[in-house]
Amino acid sequence: MNNTTPSIIIADDHPLLLKGLSDFLIEKGYNLLGSGKDGREAYNLIAKKKPDIAILDIQMPYMSGLEIAQQCKGLDIQTKIVLITLHKEKDLYQKAQELNIFGYILKEFALEEIENCIKTVTEGNPFFSEKIKELIGVVFVDDGELNTLTPSEKKILKLIAQDKTNKEIASQLFISYRTVEKHRSNIITKLNIEPKTNSLLIWAKEHHEKLL
Repeated sequence: MNNTTPSIIIADDHPLLLKGLSDFLIEKGYNLLGSGKDGREAYNLIAKKKPDIAILDIQMPYMSGLEIAQQCKGLDIQTKIVLITLHKEKDLYQKAQELNIFGYILKEFALEEIENCIKTVTEGNPFFSEKIKELIGVVFVDDGELNTLTPSEKKILKLIAQDKTNKEIASQLFISYRTVEKHRSNIITKLNIEPKTNSLLIWAKEHHEKLL
């Protein structure tokens, strides 16, 4: 990916919003390959043009932004998906995290956040709007809590953020599967994470910058 001008496609079923975003990106000198007015057009553009980044409305006719992300993940399409949404529900935010979506921003703040989002995503880092985190009450961790982790636990947390399974982590670190499970359990306890399915994965992705 070219760090200065990543190739981008955009899609939104609201013509005015689509035009506003398109005009803004062109004015700022981004490499806009195309725009779609519904989910099907967006998916076809991604499949055909393989852009670096796709900026999609989360809810569109034919295919939602989440469904497009799911398809791309299933077909191993490397385009980084950024969702623009009016929705502030926590489960949608978590679903976006699970699908390896690289960005999630609120429609009302889209133009003020989009440049920072594109820059962050182009560097290979996820961008989740601070506004969304504030509104849905995502818990921020302070460095003190992270410092309670042992070096091994931090190493495992980094690998979890990279979507590694317990088996892959065990193999990479030359430890047993049971040891990985024990470390995971300790991490959840130390960081006060709710012991739900994928909660540690979601946490690790949200705070990956602190793990570097």
